Amino acid sequence: MDFAVKIVLAYLCGSVIGALWVGRVLGHVDIRKMGSGNAGGTNALRTQGWFFALLVVVIDVGKGSLAAAWVPGLSLPFAAASGSAWLAVSCAAAAVAGHVFPLYHGFRGGKGAATLVGALAFINWQVLVVVLATWLVIVGLTGYVGLATMSAVAVAAVAGGLLVGFSSPLFAFMAAMSAFIVFTHRGNIARMRAHKENRMRQLMLFKGSEQGDDAS
Repeated sequence: MDFAVKIVLAYLCGSVIGALWVGRVLGHVDIRKMGSGNAGGTNALRTQGWFFALLVVVIDVGKGSLAAAWVPGLSLPFAAASGSAWLAVSCAAAAVAGHVFPLYHGFRGGKGAATLVGALAFINWQVLVVVLATWLVIVGLTGYVGLATMSAVAVAAVAGGLLVGFSSPLFAFMAAMSAFIVFTHRGNIARMRAHKENRMRQLMLFKGSEQGDDAS
């Protein structure tokens, strides 16, 4: 019972979509009707600018951290507080799922990357470093944000297995997240195969003028 309630709480936390709440506060903007239609940081940056996007990322990263660090340790009236590794990664996964399929917003959210980053900050900072480093390298070389995100999570899954074991909750979590992030980026994959995916050239080693794809 304790486990299930905390999973639900983490999902509800993840369902708070930064882009949509910031849009309401700053002018009743729904970025799902703009740009790529994705309620994430990249589309926020492209359609609303840096300040709007920064607020979005702070919220989306923050709720991932909250789900992984605070929800598992809650002391509920009917059960003692628990801080097990399995509960922590399960709450983190629920928050990422909530970001992608938010209850409060018609189950239309973002792609989960920013929330996953927030969760990893508390679950395992070393794996987070691998995620960020891999992402920077790939986006710097290709300009494809979606490709960088999918690759970073997959590489981090292997890194997690090497760090703490392939039978660990961390590896199971990262392996599941790798598959889930690929699923949320299926549109990016289709566009890359059709050679229609935009590059974020301002992040590339050799900069250009094209706008970027979405990953958060």
